[in-house]
Parts: sequence; C-alpha cells; structure tokens
Amino acid sequence: MDNRHAIGSWISGPRAAAEDMGVDFGYRGERLGLPKEGPGSVACVGRRTGALFIDWALCVLIAYGLLSGGELRAANNWALALFALLSVTTVTTVGSTPGKRLMGLRVIAENGDRLGAVRVVARTLLLLLVVPALIWDRDGRGLHDRLARAVQVRI
Repeated sequence: MDNRHAIGSWISGPRAAAEDMGVDFGYRGERLGLPKEGPGSVACVGRRTGALFIDWALCVLIAYGLLSGGELRAANNWALALFALLSVTTVTTVGSTPGKRLMGLRVIAENGDRLGAVRVVARTLLLLLVVPALIWDRDGRGLHDRLARAVQVRI
C-alpha cells in the first residue's frame, strides 16, 4: 500500500491538502489587489528572511564594534536596540531597511501608500516579539504586518 500521497499532504499543510481537493485560494496578494509576480507583488519568504539576516548582522557588527566594548552578550542587547532604531527610521523615511533594499523589497501600506510612523513603530515592536512574525495569513504576511496593515512587496 502506497501512503506517500497522504503523508505528503499532511507534511505540506492544510492549504496544500485543500488545494488537492480543488479549493482555489488564488495567489498571494490577490485579495490586496497586488500583481501575481514582478514588481509590486508580495515578497517571498526567502527574500524577507534574507533581508532580516542582513539587517541583524549589520546591527550586531555595529553593536559589537562600537557599543559593547567587545562583549558579545552586551552586543546582542545593543543589536536589538539598533535593529529597532534601524527599522523605524529607515522604513518610515524610505520604506525599506538596508537588508530589504539589498533583497529588492519595501514595506508599504495595504492601499499602496507609505506606511505612517505610528504604524511602523507598532510593526517594529511586534517584530521584536518574534512570535507575531511567525504567524502568517494566506497572503504570506506575518501577523506584525497584518496588524500594522502593511505588506512587503518586491521593488
């Protein structure tokens, strides 16, 4: 008896199992009126993760080299503060952090406008809690983006 199909749908998650049964969820970003692919489409998880690692590495290097006096434990605390400051200032002013810019991403409001400072601060605070960023909706947005009514798109 071959159970690979049943196991594959279980590992793939409920969305894949529902799609196998004929449910059409559409593409990520369709409900937001965004294109399926190309500039303006919802950013994929890989690019967003890469941008996060670039930003975090930049903050750790600055914290270790300039603020912590060479102490790694103190550098991590400073890096968290720098990450919050970096996120708030750069997303509010130019719409993306250095890591997001390198990965070709930007953060916009659901309606396509720039994200206001209050929403950027709320989004950043939720991102620092980590858990909201791990809970996604069917458009691939983290809870921190959904609560701030923001979306990360490709440039």
